[in-house]
Amino acid sequence: MFKIGDFSKMCKVTIKALRYYENKDLIKPSYIDKTNGYRYYESKQLLEISRIISLKQIGLSIDEIKRIIKENEPLDNILINKKEELQNTINEYNYQLSKINYLLEERDMKEEIFEKIIPAYYVYYKEGVLKDYSEASNFIQQSGIECLKLNPNIKCVEPDYCFVNYLDKEYKDTNIKIRYSQAVIKENEPFKENNSIKFMEIPETKCICIYHKGSYNELGISYGKIMKYIEDNKLEIIDYPRECYIDGIWNKENIEDWLTEIQVPIK
Repeated sequence: MFKIGDFSKMCKVTIKALRYYENKDLIKPSYIDKTNGYRYYESKQLLEISRIISLKQIGLSIDEIKRIIKENEPLDNILINKKEELQNTINEYNYQLSKINYLLEERDMKEEIFEKIIPAYYVYYKEGVLKDYSEASNFIQQSGIECLKLNPNIKCVEPDYCFVNYLDKEYKDTNIKIRYSQAVIKENEPFKENNSIKFMEIPETKCICIYHKGSYNELGISYGKIMKYIEDNKLEIIDYPRECYIDGIWNKENIEDWLTEIQVPIK
């Protein structure tokens, strides 16, 4: 048998680590001298400690190693889970790296692209067709008026969240299909609906976003940037983009101060 110091040198594991593994019931000394507390290990335990080190080097936690060694959990089960965990980490690092590269390439850009999670909401919505985009503001206002007449006590969430979806499969100048949605506080009793005002739950959604400053006529520039970013990073769009009008003609006199957030839902 070998004293703990000699065993430590043979397996190239510190005494501190050996005592830690002992406390975690992973590997215990073969013999402990009751008079002086000296710990002794056998040569066959070199194989045991090497297995612990090998499993630790591939990133398994002490608890996972213990489940394999002490509880005989199949190694494959834990390795499959670890592989998925590592792949998710790799994907996240790749995403961060691609964003760094994007920022390095776009040093002069005025707008930054970012990802965020939009929480689940309960919304009222109205769909319709616009003759042209100049009717969008009136459509939004009339939607609110119509919903309020049906449900006088309805309350919007705070902070406010509302957005517009354009539902055509391609860009159109006229006869534009639109949906306006406004997040509201859900009541115990169902809200009243009619042929145009409806209610629905929208789930939590991951979105790639960009803030657009200025005229709506130049929104296409921001859409181009965000779509290029999505394509470059091989992201999958799962729903219509959302346009959130934060500042506009209703509160900003200068068009250059208008602020719109484009949110593109992705998987």
